[in-house]
Parts: sequence; C-alpha cells; structure tokens
Amino acid sequence: MHLLHLAVLLAALQTPTRLDSTQVAHVLAQLQTSDSTVCELAGQALTNFGGFWNLGRGWGPWRSSMTMPRPTPTPMPMPGGGGGPGVHVMKGMMHDRDDSRYASTLGAYRAVLRSENGCVRNIAARVLGQYGGAGTYELFLSLLKDAKPELRQTGALGLGELEDSRAIKPLSDALGDAEVAVRATAAWALGEIEEEVAIDPLTGALRDRAPEVRRTAAWALGQIEHVRAVRPLGTALGDEAVEVRVAAAWALGEIEDVAGVAPLAAATKDRDPKVRQTVAWALGEIESAQGVTPLGALVRDPVIEVRKTALWALGEIEDASGVPLAAAGLKDDDADVRVMAGWALGEIESVSGVEFLAAALKDPDVEVRMTAAWALGEIESPLALEPLKAAQQDASASVRRAASWALRQIDDENDHHKVRVRVRPKVKL
Repeated sequence: MHLLHLAVLLAALQTPTRLDSTQVAHVLAQLQTSDSTVCELAGQALTNFGGFWNLGRGWGPWRSSMTMPRPTPTPMPMPGGGGGPGVHVMKGMMHDRDDSRYASTLGAYRAVLRSENGCVRNIAARVLGQYGGAGTYELFLSLLKDAKPELRQTGALGLGELEDSRAIKPLSDALGDAEVAVRATAAWALGEIEEEVAIDPLTGALRDRAPEVRRTAAWALGQIEHVRAVRPLGTALGDEAVEVRVAAAWALGEIEDVAGVAPLAAATKDRDPKVRQTVAWALGEIESAQGVTPLGALVRDPVIEVRKTALWALGEIEDASGVPLAAAGLKDDDADVRVMAGWALGEIESVSGVEFLAAALKDPDVEVRMTAAWALGEIESPLALEPLKAAQQDASASVRRAASWALRQIDDENDHHKVRVRVRPKVKL
C-alpha cells in the first residue's frame, strides 16, 4: 500500500466521525492487500482496543490473533506524585452495542469473515463478537465446526469475544482439535468467558503437547480467578517450557488466594529469572504474610529485576516480618533496588524500619535519600525526627522537600503547607 494512501487511511480511522457501511467495506477491502503492520494498526482503531491484540504476527508458526498478557506490578504513586501509568484507548467510531446505527455496518464485517487474510478476518470476528446481535453466536459456532482450520480458529476467536456461556461446551471440545492454533484460541476464549465450569477442560489443556496451548490454558485459568485452579497451576509451575511456567505463576497471582503461596514458594528456585520475577510479583499480588519467607531468596537474587520485584512484593504484603528483608535491600549495589527497598519499608510502615531508613538518608544516590525521607514520613514515628531535621540540610532540594513533608506527617498539627514529593518506583515484567 502506498505510504500516502496508508497515512490517509489511518487518519480517517482515528477521526471521531462514525464510518458508514460503505466506508467500512472500503477500508476492509484496502486492508485485504496491506502488509501486517498496516492491518494491525487499522485493526486497533476499528476494534477500539488500542493495541491489546496483535492481529497479524501471531505467537508462533501460525498466524494467531492475540498476545499474552504481561503482569506489570506498579507501586502506588507517592505523595504529590499524581496518578500512576494509564492506558490510552482510542475513542470508538463504531464500537457501541447500544447504537442501532452501528448495526448497518455489520454486513461489511460479515462479508469478510471468511477472508483468506487472517488479520482482516480477525478484525471482523472481534467487531462482530463485541457487538453481539441476533445470530452472531450461531455464526461463530458454525465457523468453529468448519473444515478449514483457519476458520475454526476465527470461530473460537469470535466466541471468546462474545463471552457467551453457551460456547463453553463447543470450545471445550475444540481443545481436542488437530490444529494447535485452534486449540490455543479455544483455551483463550474459555478464559474470556470466565466461568468456573471451564476449569476442568482447561486443566486438561495444561497437558497438551503444544506449549502454546498449555501457556494459554494457564493464562485462561488466571482469568477465571477461582481457587480450584490453584492445584493444576501449581503443577504447571514444573512445566518444561519457560513460557508455561511464567503464565502459571502469573495466573496464581491473578487468583490471589493464599493457597497459591506454597507452589509459588517452591518456584522461587526456578532456573529462569523470568519465572522467578513473576513468582515474586504473584506473591505480592496475593498479599499474604506467608509470602514473606519465600521472598527472602528472591531479594538476594543475582538478577536486578528479580530483586526489585521481590522488594515491591514485600511492600504490597505490608507485614512487619518483611522489614529485615527490605532493609537488606537498602545495601544493594544497585540504586534502583535501594529505592525500591525504601519504598517497601514505607509501605510496611513499621517503626522497626526507622533505623534503616535513617541510615539511608545518607545514601550517595539522591533518589534513595528522597525515598527514605518519604518512607519515614509514612511510618510517622518520632524516632525519625532528628534524622529528618538533618536531611533538611541535604544538598538536594528534592530531598529537603521530602524531609520537610515527612516531618509534617509526624507532627501534622503544624502542617500548613503543601509539598509535592515524587517517589514512584516501578517494576515492569
């Protein structure tokens, strides 16, 4: 597709004007011959999801339609720091189930539902699935039973978007399909429907011969968020494929049940750092004091991101038993790790952390000193008064402001000033 034509097309898709059926048909016709990147960008606009789906690239040797979710633990923003990171989603030009005017465009999508272009086909399935409407379920069900595997995959995709519980049985049957892509999409769809009855078939899919299917089944169990899935996910933590173990740990974090602590504790010794980091994240999501001890090994992990995530998890758990581990992080060689350790102690809010944070007020890194001051303000112990008064003479203005803010938290009767303190440690998986 010519670059100028591409620019015009994408600009049209991002305008607030609602496209009519003729315009939609024209766009879809153009996308039939576009490259995968163009189709993906257009699909993001047409389906109003701002990029969650990867419509043309796939996970493996087939052309799939979804990317795995990525857990992204992000500590809450600190005093005066504003909101946390947001997700920009495009305004929908057509995506509105309650708007009867949109129904007139559905014919354009139905017309390409059997297209040989996988990206265009998936766009149509997503839009039709999101809109619903009479006959949509039956349409996708017929595709799920088609002789062509690519159309069976589209049927599973549409049923997942539709989120109709009637589809649980046919999707469960599709977990036995001969094609890996169909089985993986069926597992994803069951996760989208989010009903407990799908746990048993998804548990069976954790034993599928294809790691892509096992990974998606683990993800789907996390979407359902039921304690019954903890045991099979614990078993999946021993899977030979790294991506399956990561997904299983993520899913246990999503379920957020204390029963998940024991299998996660065993996985802290996993040989892959991505698994260990996700395990730390999951323990933080569960927020049980039982997770503190397993995090001890991860706070000392040789990989920086694992250590940071473990400290983040201690802050999320907010139990005083985590103070010694977080305090140890204040001596880490990496400044970002020390910042996270200070943040964790501030979240735990135990007076036993004051002496460690007071020492951190002399750290060579400005961010560490500022975080330590903030944390002492969170703890609000009189024991921190003298160290904080000394920190008001710090060479850094940001540290001085943080110290002044912290002093007012301890003696809030005299807090007549607004001080902005930005301390926002983040952990990204």
